[in-house]
Amino acid sequence: MGGWAPYLLTNRKTHTSITFGSGTLIVSGQSLFCACRLLLTPDNLQEGSPVPNLVVVGCQWGDEGKGKIVDILAHHADVIVRFQGGSNAGHTVVTRKGTFVFHLIPSGILSRGKQCVLGNGVVIDPGALIEEMDRLRGQGVRIGRNLAISQRAHLIMPYHKAIEEASERARGMKRIGTTGKGIGPAYVDKMARIGIRIEDLLAPSIFRQKVEENLVEINLFLEQVYHMKGFRAEKVCREYLNYAPRIHAHVVDDSLLLHTAMQQGQAILFEGAQGTHLDVDLGTYPYVTSSNACAGGACTGTGVGPTKIDAVLGVTKAYTTRVGSGPFPSELTDAIGERLQERGNEFGSTTGRPRRCGWLDALVLRYAVRVNGCSSLAVTKLDVLDGMKELKIAVAYQHGDTIYTDMPAAHHVLTECEPIYEVLPGWKASTSKVTSYKALPREAKQYLTRIEELTECPVDLISTGSRREQILILRNPLAHTRSRLRVAQVSA
Repeated sequence: MGGWAPYLLTNRKTHTSITFGSGTLIVSGQSLFCACRLLLTPDNLQEGSPVPNLVVVGCQWGDEGKGKIVDILAHHADVIVRFQGGSNAGHTVVTRKGTFVFHLIPSGILSRGKQCVLGNGVVIDPGALIEEMDRLRGQGVRIGRNLAISQRAHLIMPYHKAIEEASERARGMKRIGTTGKGIGPAYVDKMARIGIRIEDLLAPSIFRQKVEENLVEINLFLEQVYHMKGFRAEKVCREYLNYAPRIHAHVVDDSLLLHTAMQQGQAILFEGAQGTHLDVDLGTYPYVTSSNACAGGACTGTGVGPTKIDAVLGVTKAYTTRVGSGPFPSELTDAIGERLQERGNEFGSTTGRPRRCGWLDALVLRYAVRVNGCSSLAVTKLDVLDGMKELKIAVAYQHGDTIYTDMPAAHHVLTECEPIYEVLPGWKASTSKVTSYKALPREAKQYLTRIEELTECPVDLISTGSRREQILILRNPLAHTRSRLRVAQVSA
């Protein structure tokens, strides 16, 4: 299966030859500035430099199946690090040993011998973290030194949850649709420079001082604005300081840990939560999360420089879902939408809320590929489309007399856009038991190829079910033989 990859060639006063497969393209010119796109096929794939540091991000509104993809790729990585979000995330991994649900801990913890890290960009509810650790241990998962927690990560405090719940109630019909986990207010305090970090929890006197100082203002806010009873500093401190001994041994300088791992040549897998269109800067604002869910967040959320990132894998469902409020141009509120919801079991693993469902949206994907710099894609839940007579992909939007072929940034415009669809044939055969790309129905291959064409990004992995073994790996994004085109110069 082919895919598209961009190559920028700059050369002066020479001829440039691009070798692929058995052919060579020679381009000449006194002042050459050539941008070309070549279809990647097995014939022109060349072995090249390793890709030890890979970022995995969602290309839609979250719930794309990143947990399963990270679980599979973790076998080829040494370190798996979560770089943003909090316990509002929900990753589900199904193995022969059972179903494992993750909210904070990277799903790579299921792979023995791997180091898992919660980066400084994550906001942590210590009670929720300890509960998750205990639950996973009860399922036979080993959690010890293999889980590291950044000392710079900020804490979610009880008053953060109270503020978020009260704020959502006050919004009424204009509510954002948050999980009520206190994520947003925790990030607000972080930016206001009054946040409390993991390192503070390990210094009781400093922790008490910060809690007491914060509650002076926060209690006044809760009482005056939301008419709620405030919090007692002693009670909050007693609860949280009891958590400290449980997490103390896991606390590290995450940036230093990752830098050391890279110096030792270890492969690092950066795991994003939520999805591109929930990113606080680049998502469908204001219906977004409170952190940077795009690939750039992997750097600021772990203390790793951007030049250390080798590739970005974007994860997308074969259709589109969204939970909570906000624009969703390709949403289906008919029987087809209900079928996608039922067959895809589209209910949040964190909240249980039903997800809104719709056709695949190429504009949503193309935007995600662009802002993340995706080098390849993983397409999940292809099996949910089995048995459908025809499939649709949104390839443009219409807003009044204007046609958009790229996603508009203005929220009020996106909300009023109507999708323009391209219709493709569906397939009758089941894909859930397919073990090779070759065995996929012809129409399924056409559908995947069309995704590649519309996004100009190759598909590396295809998931055909919830179980770990239901995966087709066309190219391993973490392989040490990552494909490259050979570019050679010849004299004029």
